[in-house]
Amino acid sequence: MENKWNFQGNGELKLVPAPRIRGVLSMIMQNLNKDDQRTTIPLGIGDPSAFPCFRTSISAEDAIVESVRSGKFNCYSPSIGILPARRAIADYLSNDLPYKLSPDDVYVTSGCTHAIEMVLTAISRSSPVANILLPRPGFTFYDTRAAYSNLEVRRYDLLPEKGWEVDLEALEALADEYTVAMVIINPGNPCGSVYTSQHLKKIAETARKLGILVIADEVYNHLTFGSTPFVPMGTFGSIVPVLTLGSISKRWIVPGWRLGWIAICDPNAILQNSGIIKSITGCLEVSSDAPTFIQAAIPQIIEHTKEDFFLKIVEMLRGAAVICFDKLNEIPCITCPSKPEGSMFVMAKLNLSLLDEISDDVEFSLKLAKEESVIVLPGMAVGLKNWLRITFACDHSSLEDGLGRIKGFCERHAKKK
Repeated sequence: MENKWNFQGNGELKLVPAPRIRGVLSMIMQNLNKDDQRTTIPLGIGDPSAFPCFRTSISAEDAIVESVRSGKFNCYSPSIGILPARRAIADYLSNDLPYKLSPDDVYVTSGCTHAIEMVLTAISRSSPVANILLPRPGFTFYDTRAAYSNLEVRRYDLLPEKGWEVDLEALEALADEYTVAMVIINPGNPCGSVYTSQHLKKIAETARKLGILVIADEVYNHLTFGSTPFVPMGTFGSIVPVLTLGSISKRWIVPGWRLGWIAICDPNAILQNSGIIKSITGCLEVSSDAPTFIQAAIPQIIEHTKEDFFLKIVEMLRGAAVICFDKLNEIPCITCPSKPEGSMFVMAKLNLSLLDEISDDVEFSLKLAKEESVIVLPGMAVGLKNWLRITFACDHSSLEDGLGRIKGFCERHAKKK
């Protein structure tokens, strides 16, 4: 007799987009040629910790060791994070703001992706369905979490010819009475852009006009190396309420430590009566906490990391950005509209009319992996078909090797004149 089982998968989840960046990169890596004896060059994901030149600071490592060996932080954490960590993060962020954050304005999370989950869950509502404005191109984890949170996604364009600034007129036209928030990513992933203070103020004024809050993803804060300095969106918190998301992952080169935060940048206390802050707290109470021993190390990590460490990281990224921009623009079928000024990425446009037997950005990336053992991210994974997102967060020799292989690949597949 055949058994009858009462369990089955949740069919609704089939409607939710996968976390595309990791999924697409995994698919491309499966296309690597195992017989190629060359080292694989990873230009697809922003994790420079694989390269010794990007090792984190000794003071950060010492802080973790001291925290573990103290034996004081093997316990559960409060759902919003331990007080010393929240105080240290508040002070750290306040250094760049015209007002001071308190520890009560900061919520500790397990990395920035966890912060995204908590905020999008907190701002969602089921009836009527709320919508959120997301940048295109952008970090598609927002799309995934929005779908899980029953948030309708509306995408506004970033303008490559204007340094990937927000198309504010188009954004305003997308919004309606059910729009609750917009997301900006600055410094930009995937564009390598850094917004001026003037542009950020215009964003704040537009959001205020629409009656929506701004979710500012600043995970790459201070990783800037062009003419435009980093200005936090919270600077304009008196114009519009801002939820700032960040982490130690990128600036300290420790993405695996999973320590992030949500900061309430709202000096006029507009969010207090909205229920959003209570919702964020409630979400954290039913979610996993950031590791307590890493939280406990945060004050020492922030206080004792010397400026020389940050300068070294920025200088390596500055040099790599120049190499990447210059080398890519030597390839006839690839165009970079602007030199990256921040983060770890550049967007490059493919001219497929110059290539034989390559139909789109996905096929380009798959064949590149198979023939040259170089991994890049097709633009479709960040919302722009027939573009590429390339990370330059690697040592300069590996970067030049990888870009040289891309050039050779394009020459080999160039249409015959």
